[in-house]
Amino acid sequence: MLYGKNGRKDDLVVRGARVLDPVEGVDAVLDVRVDKGVIAGIGEGLDANGHRVVEGAGLVLAPAFVDPHVHLRVPGGEDEETIASGTEAAAAGGYCAILAMPNTDPVVDSAAVLGSLIEDAKTQAQVPVGFLAAITRGQDGAELTEMAELADQGAAGFTDDGRPVVAPALMRRALQYHGITGRRLALHCEEPTLSKGGQMHEGAVSAELGFTGYPSVAESLMVERDLSLAAYEEAPLHLLHLSARESVDALRAAQAKGVQATAEVTPHHLCLTDDAVRSLDSNVKMNPPLRSADDRAALVEGLRDGTIGSVATDHAPHARHEKEVPFEAAPFGVTGLETAFGALYTHLVDPGLIPVETLLERMSAGPARAYGLEPPRVAVGAQANLVLLDTEAAWRVEEKGFRSRSANSWLLGQTLRGQVRLTVAAGKVVHG
Repeated sequence: MLYGKNGRKDDLVVRGARVLDPVEGVDAVLDVRVDKGVIAGIGEGLDANGHRVVEGAGLVLAPAFVDPHVHLRVPGGEDEETIASGTEAAAAGGYCAILAMPNTDPVVDSAAVLGSLIEDAKTQAQVPVGFLAAITRGQDGAELTEMAELADQGAAGFTDDGRPVVAPALMRRALQYHGITGRRLALHCEEPTLSKGGQMHEGAVSAELGFTGYPSVAESLMVERDLSLAAYEEAPLHLLHLSARESVDALRAAQAKGVQATAEVTPHHLCLTDDAVRSLDSNVKMNPPLRSADDRAALVEGLRDGTIGSVATDHAPHARHEKEVPFEAAPFGVTGLETAFGALYTHLVDPGLIPVETLLERMSAGPARAYGLEPPRVAVGAQANLVLLDTEAAWRVEEKGFRSRSANSWLLGQTLRGQVRLTVAAGKVVHG
């Protein structure tokens, strides 16, 4: 389900780093040796065997990250991002794999479009990419795609991200297809008659600024519906970019009843609240919108306790002219691949809201498990998917440093702590 460039597998020794893999139970200062793309040794004083040696003293070596929610904008939006530029950005952000959304032009709703993307990834992708296909044709919510055919073609899952599947009967039928495809549905939960025209979270700030509000119940109502359908069909699902306390509460309750539900949350929803919109910066306009401090606290707690198992960037690049307009006229979406770790380390780990071990697991093994992918791990015999992190480094987010074709980041001009020094993906050094 993941596709990228074939070619060399690298030889490498990372010496004296704090090796931290929460899933494998490793937390010690060790050497790690990679032979032809495979972890061949973990211990003290390993022989370099003539390999490239990276000094890791004072750094953290961990399983590389997996992003389950990326917009590569191809086909149709190559001015904003491409497979090559998006995966280069992912490599710089510490990712060894990403999953791309299908709301492109044309929509990824046929085997022909999906097959073309897969072939392009085999020659362009710097890190492996999986492609989700649409649940409904054209993402119009009227007719299911040929889900079995798309799964056979290599779809990593199904989503109408950007739009909800409004009709309950159609949503139920889509869930039933899991028994045929074995692929998970990833759901954008939004009740469009409640969110219509919404520019930001409905609350005191929207009232003060005079913007039409997008209430949290527009998300949580659909979350509750989809969880109920999944429970009835005994089918798994994945909830995209949760933003509201009520959504987290509903998910936690469903999981306690045995519903096979996973979920993700974005760095911007974990770090910001709707107070950020007072700046009128279009780079803090996203769907779902930034919500209240209470909602943010619920998301952080959900991530900490495992109710929400994945961090996803929802990397959504936009051309400069699209964002350089008044807030209410700007499109939704922000970039995130290159800044996710630094933002979350700065806003969550440094203040003591979550341990670094939890953050690393939610950025790596958590999203991999949600889609049935092999989790990256630091273990002898495992393919090398590694990230070397400098948790003491401070760096300024500047447009000139982006590998992405777009720079619509909410972090521009800010100084973050925590930087990616090296990324190994599928046995190859792709950054550093």
